[in-house]
Amino acid sequence: MSQKRKIINDPVFGFINIPNDFVYGLMCHPFVQRLNRIRQLGLAAFVYPGAQHTRFHHSIGAMYLMDEALRHLRDKGQEITPDEYNGALAAILLHDVGHGPFSHVLEHSLVRKVRHEEISLLLMRQLDAEYGGRLQTAIAIFTDKYPKRFLHQLVSGQLDMDRLDYLRRDSFFTGVSEGNIGSARIIKMLDVRDDKLVVELKGIYSIENFLMSRRLMFWQVYLHKTAIAAEIMLTNVLRRAKELVRKGENLFASPALAYFLSHDIGRRDFETNGEALGYFVQLDDNDIWTALKVWLSHSDKVLSLLSSGIVNRRLFKIEVSPEKQAEEKTRAFIEKIRCEYGLSEHEASYFVSSDRVATNMYSEEDDSIDILYKDGTVKDISTASDMLNIELLSKKVEKYYLAYLRME
Repeated sequence: MSQKRKIINDPVFGFINIPNDFVYGLMCHPFVQRLNRIRQLGLAAFVYPGAQHTRFHHSIGAMYLMDEALRHLRDKGQEITPDEYNGALAAILLHDVGHGPFSHVLEHSLVRKVRHEEISLLLMRQLDAEYGGRLQTAIAIFTDKYPKRFLHQLVSGQLDMDRLDYLRRDSFFTGVSEGNIGSARIIKMLDVRDDKLVVELKGIYSIENFLMSRRLMFWQVYLHKTAIAAEIMLTNVLRRAKELVRKGENLFASPALAYFLSHDIGRRDFETNGEALGYFVQLDDNDIWTALKVWLSHSDKVLSLLSSGIVNRRLFKIEVSPEKQAEEKTRAFIEKIRCEYGLSEHEASYFVSSDRVATNMYSEEDDSIDILYKDGTVKDISTASDMLNIELLSKKVEKYYLAYLRME
């Protein structure tokens, strides 16, 4: 940051001005600074070594794009009050504070079916209490309860600032050029009609590129099979650690990680138990890496093999196919691993996983992407575009995988 503490030099967007002390104060809050210790792409660095950027990077970038969007909408005659301006900036800045370590791994291992958005909202309410009610507008925008609904669309919608930043940023740090969308042009083409975001007709090609880029990035980066294999291993090692702790094993762990290993935490616990939320905001990637480095020498074969595999990049082999894997094949791998390592069938099952992954890039049932014509008419992009095959783009793509421990 500069000496004035109001400018950040961002590798993607260049110099970013921090608009005011309110936003700067939120950026400096421990809830937001914690995102500096959580990688944006989780374990994708096993595939793309440059993917070391953090959720803090992303949050700052999304806030910058929100600032740009609000200024452009104001220039086009949209009334956005100072309170709405700060509220929208705060909502996008805080949209990811509920993320746990390694992207969505926590949601599948240490807690029971709690989405990061729900935790983000709880933390925003806690911040609102600290700030004497100054986040009321931000919370209303975040939860889609604010009268001007287009502000929520900028936070969470088909063309929200979250997506516009992460596609550009993830493309930059992975080197996958297909994700390099024209975010600046998309923002300049935004307008509002009937309280909904629309895109001027001359921006339609940028939207077509955005939708195609998002599709390509999902299969090349977000759902890359090697990253999926690593995520399965991390999920399973945390599940195993939790099982051992429940049996009375005294595992090495930071206080925050130990809390989640020894408690069965669900949404209600976060809502009613201040201790759960308190430990959550202490948890980041470093807690997990430190534990894995110690667990790789543990006497439990399941824990040590999985931990060693992640730390030393000996990842599961993974097979991906358009059809579901046969149960017999899964059972055969479990039996082979059981015999090789002298494990029980339950223990061996930690080294084999089969499931499906799916993408749905554009659904007309969600908020549509609307194109604004010069005569004032508005059409969904599926009608306006003469290039995109919307039926193909909106088709839900499913793939099935079988991941298992390498035996060679």
